[in-house]
Amino acid sequence: MDYAKMRAIAEQLGTYAEGLEGAWSVEIGPAGPILAMMCPSKRHEGTIRRIRNQVNAQITVTHPGYTCENGPEIEHPALGRMRIPDAVVLPEDVLDEEGIAVDATQVVAVVEIVSPANPNNDLIEKLADYPAMGIPHYMIVDPRKGTVEVHSEPCAGRYTHTESYIYGDKVPFGPWTVETDDFRRYGKAGDRTD
Repeated sequence: MDYAKMRAIAEQLGTYAEGLEGAWSVEIGPAGPILAMMCPSKRHEGTIRRIRNQVNAQITVTHPGYTCENGPEIEHPALGRMRIPDAVVLPEDVLDEEGIAVDATQVVAVVEIVSPANPNNDLIEKLADYPAMGIPHYMIVDPRKGTVEVHSEPCAGRYTHTESYIYGDKVPFGPWTVETDDFRRYGKAGDRTD
């Protein structure tokens, strides 16, 4: 199925989801359009906020005119992929343009926080899609385990370089450094490592 048809189906699913209870997202993965219920926890959102704040504090030096924000849709029509990352680094002026999706070629980095309900989406499917889209840097934060993976150097549809870290490490992420001391694992209230 060509991307225009998949995009039309995704838009219909999005319209349908507006009538459902809860929050829903629509992405286009290897199997086509996907409708998924979103229920990010407070710890998920807190981790994304910490990462965005840290990257944005450094981005004015490394990439003037860019920003790290909660993800708008990013798409690569030639591959037939459309994803919604938890955070994305892109030119700030792109956020003022008409439309919904950002061309993947404008994206410098993406961040995903692993969901306990669907970890394979971030750890397998998006780990295949983002390098195929040519996105230079991909950070996967896993609050289930207290780990961080940074993937870089996309080539032939996969990342050729991966570094692994644990909560508490200073994590190099492209030209930025992300401090993970305050990241929280999924678990009991107040826990940093459980």
